[in-house]
Amino acid sequence: MRLSFRVNGKEVTADVPPGRRLLDLLREDLGLTGTKEGCGEGECGACTVIVDGRPRLSCLTAAIQVAGKDVLTIEGLAASGKLHPLQEALLATAGVQCGFCTPGLIMAAYALLQENPHPTEGEVREYLAGNLCRCTGYAQVVEAVLRAAERMR
Repeated sequence: MRLSFRVNGKEVTADVPPGRRLLDLLREDLGLTGTKEGCGEGECGACTVIVDGRPRLSCLTAAIQVAGKDVLTIEGLAASGKLHPLQEALLATAGVQCGFCTPGLIMAAYALLQENPHPTEGEVREYLAGNLCRCTGYAQVVEAVLRAAERMR
């Protein structure tokens, strides 16, 4: 099946076999390897991307579901070689350790801040509950999201 959509602001057309996951299309076909596969079952959030403004688990999303839609991956957040405020804040608070979960956490946090630019600590924790991290303990991640929210206002 021929599939057309926008990824990180660029129009893309690809031949997609039936059953192809969005995750595989992004990583293997388009070379956007920032999106990670953690569990492949929708439990960890490492594969989170934004589809038409909403966070989606790309391991559970069929590629054909993004036909005609806008997809934003971690590669699309940095503008003109400058890190997004969320990326900068995670570095500043040591919210990045092994880095495997980081793209999914950032994309989920980005979706939160688009939806709610003034979140409380509790709202950040609740929104990111579907993103698992084994290294940071979440305190630095929550601090980073709150710091980025303040900077983005």
